[in-house]
Amino acid sequence: MQLTEEQKMLRDMAREFTRNEIAPRDKWMDDNGFDWDLCKKITKAGFMGANIPEQYGGGGGGIVDTTIIAQEFAKGSASIATFMGGHWLASNLILENGTEEQRQKYMPEAVSGKIFAFGLTEAGAGSDAAGIKSQAVETEDGWLLNGSKAWITNSGVADYYIILAMTDPEQGTAGISAFILPKDAEGLAVGKFEEKMGVRGSATCELAFNNIKLPKEALLGVRGKGFKMAMQTLDIGRISAAAVCAGISEHAMNLAKAYANERTAFGKPIKAFQGLAFRFADMYAEIKAMELLAYEAATTKDAGGRCTLDAAAAKLFATEKGIQICLQAQAVFGGNGMSKEYDIERLVRDIRVWSVMEGSTEILRMIVSGTVLSK
Repeated sequence: MQLTEEQKMLRDMAREFTRNEIAPRDKWMDDNGFDWDLCKKITKAGFMGANIPEQYGGGGGGIVDTTIIAQEFAKGSASIATFMGGHWLASNLILENGTEEQRQKYMPEAVSGKIFAFGLTEAGAGSDAAGIKSQAVETEDGWLLNGSKAWITNSGVADYYIILAMTDPEQGTAGISAFILPKDAEGLAVGKFEEKMGVRGSATCELAFNNIKLPKEALLGVRGKGFKMAMQTLDIGRISAAAVCAGISEHAMNLAKAYANERTAFGKPIKAFQGLAFRFADMYAEIKAMELLAYEAATTKDAGGRCTLDAAAAKLFATEKGIQICLQAQAVFGGNGMSKEYDIERLVRDIRVWSVMEGSTEILRMIVSGTVLSK
C-alpha cells in the first residue's frame, strides 16, 4: 500500500495529534467517560469532517483517509477511534444516500463538530438486524416513530441519529427505512451511559422513541431501502474497525517492547530470551497483515468497487488476531500486566469489544464463507 504525499501528511498530522492530545487523555476517559474538550480539539483540527467533500466544508478525503486517521487515533485511544468511526459512518449514510438538500443541511454540521450516530441495534436485534421492532408509521404530514435502540455508539452525546425502523413490517428487510432524528426531538428518551468493559470513553446508551413526530423530509434515501443502505455502510465500518484493531495492537506491541527492554531477569533483559522474543515476530507480522487487509478494502471502496467480502475478512482477521496480540503483549508484563497502573491492562479490555461491534466474529465468518463458497 503506497500512500500519496497528501495521505502521508495526513498520517503524520494524525500521529502528532494523537501523541500530543489523544494519548494523554485515554486514562482519564477510561475513568470518566466521553471527553468533550478533546472532541472540540478534534473538530478544530479538521478530523470530524475528513470524509466530507470540500463543497460542504470538509476535508474531501475518502475511505483510505479515514482509515489512516482511525489507525493513528487508535494508537492513542481506542475510545476516540470508536467515537470517530461512529460519527463518520452515520454522516456517510447521509452523504451517500441523502438528497442534496439533506447533504447541504447536515454535512456542514458534521464538519463543524455536531456529532452523528447510527442506530440499528436493538435489545432483541443485534446480529439479526432484520429483527428490529422499531416502527415508523407514515402520517399525513410525516412519520410517527416508536420503539427503542441499544448499544448505539455516540448515543447520549450525538446531535443527530440515523435510525432504522420498520415502515412496512410485512415485507421483512425490504420494509426497513432510515430516518434522521435530532437529539431534541420530543419523545426521545436517552438512557444512562453503559458501564462497559472497554472503550469506556466512547458514549453508549439506550434510546427510546415515544410517538416522535418526524417531518416527511426526515426520511433518508428511499423508503424500504434502509437495510440495504445500512449493510453497504457497514462495509466502511468494518474497514475502520480493522484499522482500529491494528492501531490498538501496535500500541500493545510497543508497550510490551518497552517493558521487555527495561525488565531484567536472570541478569539480562527479558527480550534476550528467545521464547519471549518470538512473540514480537508474530505480533509484527500479524499487524502488517491487518493493515494490508484494511487498506486493500479501503482502496477498493474508494475506487467505487464492492468491498463487502474484503471488509468482512479484514475485520475478522484483525479482531481475532488483535485480541491475541494484546493478550501476548500483556503476558510480557507478567503479573504487572494485570494492574491498572499499566496501560496494557486497558488495551486488553478495549480490543475485546471489536469481536462484537460492526458484525460479530460469527457473522463475519458467515459472510466470508458464504461469499467464497458461492463463487
